[in-house]
Amino acid sequence: MATTASAAQGAVSANKAELLAIADAVAREKLIDRAIVIEAMEDAIQRAARARYGAENDIRAKLDPVSGDLRLWRVVEVTEQVDDYFKQVSLEDSQKLQPGAVVGDYIVDPLPPIEFGRIAAQAAKQVIFQKVRDAERERQYEEFKDRVGEIITGVVKRVEFGHVVVDLGRAEGVIRRDQQIPREVVRVGDRVRSLILRVARENRGPQIFLSRAHPDFMKKLFAQEVPEIYDGIIEIKAAARDPGSRAKIGVISHDSSIDPVGACVGMKGSRVQAVVQEMQGEKIDIIPWSPDLATFVVNALQPATVSRVVIDEEESRIEVVVPDDQLSLAIGRRGQNVRLASQLTGSAIDIMTEADASEKRQREFVERSTMFQEELDVDETLAQLLVAEGFGALEEVAYVELDELASIEGFDDDLATELQSRATEALERREEASREERRALGVEDSLAELPYLTEQMLVTLGKAGIKTLDDLADLATDELVQKKRPEQRRQREPNRSEDKGGVLAEYGLSDEQGNEIIMAARAHWFEDEEPKAGEDAVAESSQ
Repeated sequence: MATTASAAQGAVSANKAELLAIADAVAREKLIDRAIVIEAMEDAIQRAARARYGAENDIRAKLDPVSGDLRLWRVVEVTEQVDDYFKQVSLEDSQKLQPGAVVGDYIVDPLPPIEFGRIAAQAAKQVIFQKVRDAERERQYEEFKDRVGEIITGVVKRVEFGHVVVDLGRAEGVIRRDQQIPREVVRVGDRVRSLILRVARENRGPQIFLSRAHPDFMKKLFAQEVPEIYDGIIEIKAAARDPGSRAKIGVISHDSSIDPVGACVGMKGSRVQAVVQEMQGEKIDIIPWSPDLATFVVNALQPATVSRVVIDEEESRIEVVVPDDQLSLAIGRRGQNVRLASQLTGSAIDIMTEADASEKRQREFVERSTMFQEELDVDETLAQLLVAEGFGALEEVAYVELDELASIEGFDDDLATELQSRATEALERREEASREERRALGVEDSLAELPYLTEQMLVTLGKAGIKTLDDLADLATDELVQKKRPEQRRQREPNRSEDKGGVLAEYGLSDEQGNEIIMAARAHWFEDEEPKAGEDAVAESSQ
């Protein structure tokens, strides 16, 4: 900035040839438009002239970009009655300045060149300096705003409070502490490669945020090392990282003759090693991506062997069963392997052993059998038969097609009809019990008229303190129905706050249904306003 400051100082005391030379020098140094520098000079001269002749005057300055000639003038308006003697002139007096002038004309009154004093020169320098700096910031923002997602190389300029400031040539970027590779040591003068994560326009200038820990940084490094990825023959479909320790990428080949994993590894591991070295020794698992989620999960959990995969699409959760001796390998050190696999697949993964899975199935079998015995008033054998056929809830028995129930071995139409009748009665008993509990909690009956809400849901709302239409109307959709963040068994991070989800998260309502419920609860707000609008209309018509 020293050159710009000296140029600005010279611009207020130079002749016309020097003015243009200064403008050219500053424009070249800061890589900004020469016209912006000339405009800054004109603005500085205008301010200095107003300080000389009076700030109340409308004074203009014009610097010819070709010849360097500087013109200075005052603009006054011809009016019948003069209210502002600095910017207006009477019709009579205007004839001395411009014969033939009429009311409404603007007259240009030339002013003689001025000599800049020390204070005026300092003020002019500040104006030029500020305008050039603003133009430089705008140029930096325009240059980098469309480069988000690119890898850029810079030189470490300084380290402040753990954040690394990088000189990018025409601008500075910062690698925040949470975007650095843990335990990586960088020193002033080191050359570093990083991903342009975000470019923000701020009052102090554009802020360029860089990252070496983002998964996209690894993906871009592979694109540089593997020509097939750059050409689009191989695609990285998913990536997950534990920066500085381990990473996984899922790759697929659009050419059946090319092995995606082998191409990324390279001859004797040359390609993947180049990426590993840049990422400070981070181990990378390259996994074949599959559109079949179960297959992809099995691949993602390598090197562990998987026995069975059960997918719960509604909860976005995957239950994986592994042999007893593979449990620690599947989970990984501090849950790293399953955590990365979960990030890679976008689903929560629950790891359990064969013994755990068998115990869970047995427990669920007993619980469901007992429930059917009690609710349907049937013997143990019949209840177990229902569970064995895949029935797990009263609703399934009550609302399934009669033929499907009657087709079970040992069942007939009469038995199926009787079971459905008992299931319907049991559901009604549950509903009535929930209704009584809801009223005991003080939940208004008006909430029971809203769409999708059952009596059990209303009980849950009442326990959460939501008892009136206004209580419900004040909620946001995510506060009502947002699903709980799936927990990952055996790998929860210590001291991590859990996402409890919405009040009705356990009932599986969609965002659209939640929004419809809340809008229905708010309907009475608008009904209260309608009579007022009608009264206003009657009042207007009577007038």
